[in-house]
This record gives sequence, structure tokens and C-alpha cells, in this order.
Amino acid sequence: MKFTDGYWLMRPGVTARYATEIADVRAEEHRLTLYAPVKHVQGRGDTLNSPLLTVECWSPAEGVIGVRATHHAGSVRRGPEFALPGAAPGSGKVHRDGDVLELSSGELTLRVDTSRPWQLEFTAGGRVLTSVGERGTGFVTDAAGRHFMLGQLALGVGESVYGLGERFTPFVKNGQVVDIWQADGGTTSEQAYKNVPFHLTNRGYGVFVNHPGKVSYEVGSESVGQVQFSVEDQTLEYFVVHGPTPKQVLERYTGLLGRPALPPAWALGLWLSTSFTTDYDEATVNRFVGGMAERGIPLSVFHFDCFWMRGYHWSDFVWDPDTFPDPEGMLARLKAQGLRISLWINPYVAQRSELFEEGVRNGYLVRRADGTVWQWDLWQPGMALVDFTNPAAVAWFTERLRRLLGQGVDCFKTDFGERIPTDVVWHDGGDPEKMHNQYTQLYNRAVFELLREERGEGEALLFARSATAGGQQFPVHWGGDCESTFNAMAESLRGGLSLGLSGFGFWSHDIGGFEGTPTPTVFKRWVQFGLLSSHSRLHGSKSYRVPWDYGEEAVEVTRAFTRLKHRLAPYLQRAAQQAHLHGTPVMRAMVLEFPDDPAAALLDRQYLLGDDLLVAPVFTDSGEVDYYVPEGTWTNLLTGHRVTGPRWVREQHGFRTLPLLARPDSVIPLAADDTRPVSDWADGVTLLVHAFADGAERTVVVPRSDGPGESARFHLRRTGDRLTVTTDSTAPWSVRLGGPDGPLHTHPAGTAAAELPCPA
Repeated sequence: MKFTDGYWLMRPGVTARYATEIADVRAEEHRLTLYAPVKHVQGRGDTLNSPLLTVECWSPAEGVIGVRATHHAGSVRRGPEFALPGAAPGSGKVHRDGDVLELSSGELTLRVDTSRPWQLEFTAGGRVLTSVGERGTGFVTDAAGRHFMLGQLALGVGESVYGLGERFTPFVKNGQVVDIWQADGGTTSEQAYKNVPFHLTNRGYGVFVNHPGKVSYEVGSESVGQVQFSVEDQTLEYFVVHGPTPKQVLERYTGLLGRPALPPAWALGLWLSTSFTTDYDEATVNRFVGGMAERGIPLSVFHFDCFWMRGYHWSDFVWDPDTFPDPEGMLARLKAQGLRISLWINPYVAQRSELFEEGVRNGYLVRRADGTVWQWDLWQPGMALVDFTNPAAVAWFTERLRRLLGQGVDCFKTDFGERIPTDVVWHDGGDPEKMHNQYTQLYNRAVFELLREERGEGEALLFARSATAGGQQFPVHWGGDCESTFNAMAESLRGGLSLGLSGFGFWSHDIGGFEGTPTPTVFKRWVQFGLLSSHSRLHGSKSYRVPWDYGEEAVEVTRAFTRLKHRLAPYLQRAAQQAHLHGTPVMRAMVLEFPDDPAAALLDRQYLLGDDLLVAPVFTDSGEVDYYVPEGTWTNLLTGHRVTGPRWVREQHGFRTLPLLARPDSVIPLAADDTRPVSDWADGVTLLVHAFADGAERTVVVPRSDGPGESARFHLRRTGDRLTVTTDSTAPWSVRLGGPDGPLHTHPAGTAAAELPCPA
């Protein structure tokens, strides 16, 4: 929200008061409290009839410093609030030297000089990361009587801002106005399904605004040298999170708010959906599943979208008896083919459903202040909303899902959760404005915890659309409703990279696009991109996404890239473990891996998949693609072609290839079995060794496919023209040098070490 009219003036009806200096300080061992008047105090008379801001500074975790600015402290504070499971009180240490006070946590220091005009300075490693200046802490009132708290943090020359959730607008957020407010706006607007009040910059820090309601950002857009954030409240609290690398910023941020659970490895395979408003029944499902098998395309998960339930009844979780007369038998038959089952759900109850009367009678549905149930006719006639602040309503809702799990369902697509009204009363008395964004967290948590309870740790999995800060704990999330075009494909990638820089480890999208029907070219290119994403689902709206509807070549592309992803499963699962343990996303913006390369700061049409694979999807009918290669010699995993950077490259690719480049000195483990995502990955594993320089050394972990941990470890070192490999694996293994056509060295079970020729 903008408050000023240029540099000198305020907008009509707006009055602003900013912290001007420090009148008093309370310094404790781990905490600073600063008392800041909004005008210069020359004498006692200046302490009268003028506001005084209370600014508290502390460290909630190592390398993180919190700032809480308050105008009137007596206001009633209603929840919900963001949970901070990683908070560690007493992490910071206060030091005073005359007029200068410092609060340090890890390498991050907040410095305040009480003899000078108001300024907070955040430093690390001997340099200033960011600072709060003369208009950086204050409050604003407008003609409508609203009261806003605002903060501003300075941007350095060349500093770029990322994150703020899954945003489909330009990847670098400088110059943008961003409202953290859940909306169902598709991928073509500034609205977002996943709003996260956390931004990360390329200067070695991030900032989390600890407010679950609406946060309005002006990212270099009102004051072009500042990131401004404001909330309609009496208090504003934010945390500065130090890195110094972007990965370390995400590790600290997710350590504070919670890291992603580790999804089951079977979810790495290909998902196929019935699509949304298409006509389908068990015969259609069997035709799809059988068609994939006949064409040699391995399928891991089958997803039933909305119309598995009766029309006008969503969501009552009852199979439509006319379309699916024997759901238990059908699910058993599908599972006998090795498939997992996903079901679409949402948190709304239509008036036609029998659950509506039950929900009204027991107080399970959200109500207005006069006691009537909140309803509207958008989406479903007479639709009401489950009140997840009511424990009894949560139990009522999840009990019906439990019955579906008993029938053989494995996971749920938790759709919607964005259009939450603010003119309502919640069971727990929560603030309706804050609940608008927080609703999705309660919804997804309820379903995820049920799955964890029923299926066990490591087997719980969602396919969720909406989220807010902390939602990364309940993976996986997908990118929402996009068109079936190259533009929408690029929009989706921007959104996913932005979400990854907001603390989310796993992300997917609708292969082929949702709205409309893709051309065969768009479909094939999206298949490549989708099967080189953390999770892969074929899904559409009014048309099917079975590959044969897009031509025989589409079948071949889908088969080839599905099987490639299965072979990459141990590599991808290792990346998933990194997301789970450290908060590093599986799909990584280039700036996350190459923060010191100036070219990486703007790249949003390519990404790193895990540590070592650069993916540049093709967004053209012609097959032409431009991409940037960082320093070193990179090897195309599909063709063996080598590219040396740093430089831009323009290439032409058919549908069997795309830029999929292995990093210099990288070792990529490939599973022997390409027919399924879950196998004994260490048995027959092939290690692809790329551009290994003299003196290069790598340790490669082959993870377990049935949970956390590892099944084998390989250590590789090059000395001169020899490559030495040692391992604790007892299974057979191979090494391929230099690309897909390079020499293959195979070793029988029990081989603990080998020395191989390693040409340049």
C-alpha cells in the first residue's frame, strides 16, 4: 500500500509518524527495547502530546534477529499466529559500548547508535546487509480511520528481491506491488494461491514479516531504494535472516518455521488424472491405465478429479454410484496393477449434500456474526465452509477421509482454500482478517496429519494448491490453473522458482496446461519440463491429457522422459532429502546455486534440478532455446554435447532432447530399473561422471527408496588420468565416463574399490 505522494507529500487524508531518535533504552542480556519518539525531543515539553514507539529487538534463532515495533500496546491481539517450531529463546547477545548498542546472533549483528537520528543497521562479515532509516519505522493513519504499521529496509545498488510466495509476475520483485492475500486468480495475474511474507535478496539475507494476515509490500515501488511492508495493526514484527548464501538463508528460515516432510519415493513417478470436467467412469479409467501400459509408459499414481463425487454434492466424499458402483473393487483392481490412488477434495460443503445439515446442526460450518451459516453460490450452490478452528469439525471432516483411506485411497489433492470470507466469526474467536490467509494452513495440516496417522511417517502426501508461510511442511504443492500455452508454461516455472525461494521444497504443475487444449508441440515440451520437475502430473480441465491424444510422437516423448525420471530417482530422492533436512528446494533458481554470478540474478527460464542438473525447458514451436551456462564445462546428459561457460548458448532441439546439462565434476547416480520409481537403487546403479578435473573429488550417496537414510556410498577422486572409486556397496555397480556414449566400466557385487582410466 502506498502512503506517500512522491518524495515530499503524503496522499490525501494520510498522516504518517516515523521513529526519529532513541529517547530511552532497556538493555538486557538477550534483548534490546528502544523507545523512539516521532519527533526530535529538545526538552521535557516535547515528551507531551506526541506518540512514542516501542521497538523490541531479540533473536528467535541463531543468525536471525527479530524487530517488533508497537504504537499502542493495549490492543487486543487475536490469533491465529504463525507457529515458530524452531524458535530458540536466548539466541542473541547484547553488548554496549557507550552510546552504541549491538545485538548479535551468529554472524548477524544489529547495531544502534543512541546519539544519532533513528537508524537500525544489520551487518555481517564486516559489511552492512541492510538498514532502517528515517522513514523505516512508523505508523500511518488515513481518512477512514485505519491504522497501519510500516517498516522499510534499504536496498543496495544492484540488489534483487525474490520470493513472497508462488508469484507468476516477473521473477525479480523489484518495482512490484505485492499483497500477501490468498486468491484464486490463475497463473496470469498478480494474484497468488500461495502467499508467503518472506523475501530473499542476493545480498546474503532474507526477511520474514511475522503477520499471518494481509501484508502489503512496496518492493522498490514507492520508495525505489526500499522494501516497504505494512500491516493494518498496532504492531509490526519482522525477522532479518542471515545466510550468507541464499541456501543458508533458506536453511535458517525453514529451521524457524518448519521444513518439508519427506514425500514417499513412489510419488516421484508419473501421475495421470481424469481431468476436471471431462466425462469419465471406471471404463474410462481402465482405458487410460490400459492405454499407458500398452504403450510402455509406466504409471505410478492415478488421480480422480472432482466428478468422482455426485454433482451438487461437493464435498461429501461419497462416490457417485451411477458412475462408480463398486469403488472398493475398482480401487483394488487398480492397486493390483501397482498404482497408487489420489482423490480430489476441497474444504467446502454444498447445500445439496447431506453433510450440510449435519454441519449446520453441530456448528461445524463457518458462521456470520448473527449466527447464520456463511454461504454463497460460487463454485457450488449454497456452498458453506468447514470451520477448521473447531476440533470437532476437524474430526468430522477427517473421519470421512479416513473411510476413503480404508477403501484404498493413498493421498488427496487438497484443492481450493483461498476465497475465505472476512465477514465471519470463527469457532476459536480468531481474527477473520488473519484467518483469510491462515485457513489453508489449518486445512492442509488436518489432512496431512490424518495421512501421517493412517499411513505412517514418510507416506503422507498432499497435492495442494493453496499455502502460506509454514505450508512447506505439508508437501507437495502444484501451480494451479494455467492456460495450455508456452506463455503459461513459463508463468508456471516462474511461480515454482519463486515458491522455492520462499521455503517450499517440492512443486509441481499441470503438464500440458489446465485451461484449453495444448497443441501437440506444447504438450511434448511440457512433458519434458514436467518430468524434470520434482513431481509430475498430467492434468487438464475440459480435455484429457493422455499422450496418444497428441500423436504418436507424444507417446514416445512421454515414455522416454518417464523412464528417464525413474532412472534419476536416486538422484531426485537425494535432493528430496536435502529439502527435508535443510530446506533447499529440489527445483532451484539459478541465483540459489550461483549467487556470485551476476548473470544468474535474472534467470527464470531455467533451473537446477538438485545439485548438479541444469534444465532449460523449450518454450518455442521451432525448438530453439536460449540458456545461460555458468563457469566450467557442462555435459548434456542426453546427447553428450559439452558446453563451456560462462556464456549464453542458443540451440535447436527436437522432442527427444532439451538442454539437460550435468555440472562440471558431477556424478549422477542412475537406477538400473526404468519401469518404476521405487526399486533397490543401489543394485546395478550406474554412476555418470562428467568433466571430472584432475584433483576433483566427490562423495555420492545412493539413498534408500523406502524411507530416509542411505543404501550405498561411493567416493570418487581423480588423480592425473586415473579415477579411483571406493564404496561400501555390496551390490553390482557401474561407472560411465564423459556422457551417454562414454566408456562403461561394470563391477560385480562385492567390489569395494576400482581404479579406472579417466581421459580428458
